[in-house]
Amino acid sequence: MSDSDIEDSSAPLIEHLAELRTRIIRAALAFIVGMVICFAVASPILDFLLVPIEKSMRALGNPNPVMQYTAPQEYFFTLIRISMVGGLAISFPVIAYQLWRFVAPGLYRNEKNAFLPFLVASPLLFLAGAAFAHYVVVPLAMTFFLGFADLPSFVGALVANGGDVVAATSDTGIDIVFNGKVNESLDITLKMIVAFGICFQLPVLLTLMGKAGLATAAGLRGTRKYAVVGILTVAALVTPPDVTTQLILFIVVYGLYEISIFLVAHVEKKRTEELRAAGVLDEDEDLYSGFDDDDK
Repeated sequence: MSDSDIEDSSAPLIEHLAELRTRIIRAALAFIVGMVICFAVASPILDFLLVPIEKSMRALGNPNPVMQYTAPQEYFFTLIRISMVGGLAISFPVIAYQLWRFVAPGLYRNEKNAFLPFLVASPLLFLAGAAFAHYVVVPLAMTFFLGFADLPSFVGALVANGGDVVAATSDTGIDIVFNGKVNESLDITLKMIVAFGICFQLPVLLTLMGKAGLATAAGLRGTRKYAVVGILTVAALVTPPDVTTQLILFIVVYGLYEISIFLVAHVEKKRTEELRAAGVLDEDEDLYSGFDDDDK
């Protein structure tokens, strides 16, 4: 290979690297701008994220819920964390657009048409998962954890007083009081929001794999038992150690798995019809042997 051939082959690579650098810089600037915007309103965002624990404390008899921080810098860095998560959420459309502009020139028209809907569906599904976690799962988890401290104390007092409910409620010994730290309480909320937001991406991921030929409806049906074990493991790792939230996450994610099978089957059906229309397949031929009539 001559020197001129090497230079010709290296020129496109340099152009792609320059394009990548430009896209990364624009995405980073969008993230920084989003982070600054969120930091300006970080305190109201924190109040919104702490609503589930506030309602749980009020429901358990605390008329004036109070959260505390024990280090001078703790509250500031809590706002920074909120700003980073919020900035990523705000800037995600810009980041996704920059990614799309970098990848799109290398895609065919049909590949662009196939990829673009998932680019729109992904943030919507993440928001749906985050909203489900914030309004349903986090309140259940907070109620379980905060109420759990009262139950053993009451049962112990009930046993000590021979089953007398009046005596047990009038003399319960040392009161166990929840003095919540802002960063620790927020950590549970953010983990649940991120976990459910990511889990709601399952239909997007599996459908994209189906379009790329990396997953089939028949294969997903055949791995249901392994999917159940995997989902149960994920539910045990990312949720608090109570059965209620783990069961909710399992039911939701497994439902999304079944929806993904239907979507992949629909992709397979559409691709088979296109190949038949193009004359690649005969009318009695099917590109995917695992396609059931119930999914067509």
